[in-house]
Amino acid sequence: MDEIKPGAVQAADGKQTAERAALPIGAEEVRRAMVILEKYRAGKRNLERRIIENEQFWKLRHWEQMRPTGSPGDPQPASGWLLNVILNRHADAIDNYPEPNCLPRAVDDEAEARKLTKILPVILRQNGFAQVYSDCWWYKLKTGTGVYGVFWDQAKLNGMGDVTIRKCDILNLFWQPGITDIQKSRNLFHVELVDNEVLEETYPQLKGKLQPSTGTVSHYFYDDTVDTTEKTPVIDWYYKRRAGGRDVLHYCKFCGETVLFATENQLDMAQRGWYDHGKYPFVFDVLFPEEGTPCGFGYIDICKDPQKQIDLMNQAMLKNTLAASTPRFFVRSDGSVNEAEFADWSRPFVHTEGSLGEDSILPIQSTPLGGAYLTFLQMKTQELRETSGNVEANTGSVPSSVTAASAIAALQEASGKLSRDMVNATYRAFEEICLMLIDLIRQFYELPRQFRITGEMGRQEFVSYDNAGLRPRPQGEEADEETMYISPVIDIEVTAQDESRYNKAEYNELALRLYGAGLFNPQMADQAISCLSMMDFKGIDAVRSSVRENGTLLQQVAALQQTVLRLSQIIDAEHGSRIADSAAAEFTGQPVAIPTPGVAEVPQSERLDTQESYVTAKARAQTQEAAKVR
Repeated sequence: MDEIKPGAVQAADGKQTAERAALPIGAEEVRRAMVILEKYRAGKRNLERRIIENEQFWKLRHWEQMRPTGSPGDPQPASGWLLNVILNRHADAIDNYPEPNCLPRAVDDEAEARKLTKILPVILRQNGFAQVYSDCWWYKLKTGTGVYGVFWDQAKLNGMGDVTIRKCDILNLFWQPGITDIQKSRNLFHVELVDNEVLEETYPQLKGKLQPSTGTVSHYFYDDTVDTTEKTPVIDWYYKRRAGGRDVLHYCKFCGETVLFATENQLDMAQRGWYDHGKYPFVFDVLFPEEGTPCGFGYIDICKDPQKQIDLMNQAMLKNTLAASTPRFFVRSDGSVNEAEFADWSRPFVHTEGSLGEDSILPIQSTPLGGAYLTFLQMKTQELRETSGNVEANTGSVPSSVTAASAIAALQEASGKLSRDMVNATYRAFEEICLMLIDLIRQFYELPRQFRITGEMGRQEFVSYDNAGLRPRPQGEEADEETMYISPVIDIEVTAQDESRYNKAEYNELALRLYGAGLFNPQMADQAISCLSMMDFKGIDAVRSSVRENGTLLQQVAALQQTVLRLSQIIDAEHGSRIADSAAAEFTGQPVAIPTPGVAEVPQSERLDTQESYVTAKARAQTQEAAKVR
């Protein structure tokens, strides 16, 4: 599964036999690995059988899996109730396509987290993750588990290398039986059939050593004829060794007994391992978990029995309908009716011999099915829908008794809780995928890469990025006076890239209600913050910050206005001007009396009313009230 350079192949032609024998991983280790692989394959045989059977149900070919009933010519109707369940759940998953948001654990890593928040979606898009996400969800709904593979592909970008994300088939994976967490398996194998011609071109040392596939990997029932005689299984063997207080992941690729690559045979990887994160590069996304296995079961496993019963009853009803709608007759062997003419409905006349008795030919009466059978069929259909959670409200329809818009919206929102639960499980798997991506970037992004990202206000920007900000940094000295290095830690918060129309309308309506209540009025900032502290909705932290900043800005502006009024009054007292009144009018929005031309201005000292004007007093009062600390 992992791509390696041909130059890194172990034990190529020209190597001495003594050198090969000295390598830690050789033919003997490969033979022991094959023994382990056979044990693992025997442990998941029942799982493979169930997955292949579920694929037949998905293709509506489940009559081949059912025990034969009736005559070979009986109709075999295959209704799509179970198929509709999977279609609706997949649509819910696509509506909640994930998007990563990187959060730092330290203040020093805040800038790096902002860069990764912009760059990770680009890397996912370059890997076609939307298609991988969709394919894994189809597989998850059918079999109960979707598997993502997160690898480093050295062949990408003209040999510079880059990460790659793929959907993996469980039939090609083998792990230790009895474990629940895939990371706790002692070994992990991925087996893939490769054309012999491709193998010989890539690895010349395999010429003359390739053997046809002997059933290492189980196969689905394909519609096409798939020939595997010219293919040979190539095995990726992942295993862990304990070294230096941590798990070191090692990797070996072999075909037959020939080692194509092994990290333990590389001087620069023998101690470090394959990936620095020390994890198997596979992430399991489980639908309904089971004990004792990292895989779960899906909707087909839950609903296959009701679907079988529905189709069997449909078969019986269809046979009864055909029997009732096809006229059949009892004919005496010594009767005088010409049977050929009687069966030909295009002939207006039917010849008889002798007298025609009433018992010469009689119609066969078919007993129609009662209403109880139809009711039972409807009950089975409803059982399948209720068991799968695919009720009417989930598909967009509601009972006719519900007419209020708010009630319909609430009913549809409540019916989606099963989908939200499944999507949250996928978000946890997506979080693990993003953490693996960051670890691979930290390990391999030695050279800068160019990315086109979306900057502020939706503007397109081009940035260069490498692993400089993710490398371990010195954090003081330990007891033995050695410098201690700590790598930046980034957390992942997963959100839906595109919210549903219902959620968008709900958020917009909430914003309008908050605006109408005056929560965005800076003069009500303290009351608004108290109100928001009791609320919880998406983006509430940004709203609280905005309200708090607006309230602080209002207090600062009010304080500045009061300072301007005081200074204006001092100037007016010295020069006899009316700057304070003009400033007060500008602050309060009230007009100021303009002096009549030709009429001398009375000095401030000679005025009868030496008190400040009403406008100035009102402005002063307003600014003092706004600047008051609450």
